[in-house]
Amino acid sequence: MDDREHVVTEADESTPGARLRRRPQQARSRARVEAILAAADRILSQEGYEALTMRRIAEEAGTPVGSIYQFFPDKSAVVDALGRRYLDAFKSAIDGLVDRAVGGELADPVGMMVDVYAEIFRSQAGGMALWAGRHLSPELARADEASNAYIAEGLQRIVEHLIGGPGDRRAQRAARMVVWAANAVLHEVFKGGGEPDPEAVDELKRMLNAYWADLHGRLAATEG
Repeated sequence: MDDREHVVTEADESTPGARLRRRPQQARSRARVEAILAAADRILSQEGYEALTMRRIAEEAGTPVGSIYQFFPDKSAVVDALGRRYLDAFKSAIDGLVDRAVGGELADPVGMMVDVYAEIFRSQAGGMALWAGRHLSPELARADEASNAYIAEGLQRIVEHLIGGPGDRRAQRAARMVVWAANAVLHEVFKGGGEPDPEAVDELKRMLNAYWADLHGRLAATEG
């Protein structure tokens, strides 16, 4: 069997939003794309967004730069693919948090949200570099906005579960406020690399829990 791939465009419904020139179908090509993305992730983690170039990715991946262009038309397409991968990790973590909250397993959903969020920052140094550079390209900005929106949606689902019904616009706005505040603080805490100051993370939890308690009381009163 040959190694020809299915040519895709942004309009290809089978790969919504994808910016690959070709969708890798053969094992060899899938492994090549994985190696390219892994190399880009390492560069982001160790050197930052500014160091991420197609030539540098090729060097890190040990592959000719032309091999990268077979799949990715430009650097922004690589960034877009990585952003989607990091977003999938956010989605998985937040879905698990919501399921636990709805199942009554979380006494402190806001504190757990901060812990989950912080663990993602800790474990995805490449993603952290992308979010830190979100002002540098539209792909980064979209990925950052999408992750924040998904986390806020998850928190809103938790709010609605706790108050026993759909929340109003205050619940939606408050969920966004919690995410914006957590995002800003955690970016600051993690920007130096390494392990964050645990006391700063605890202070963030206290701040958000005070806001959460006030919100919960107001929404519960409205529902009652």
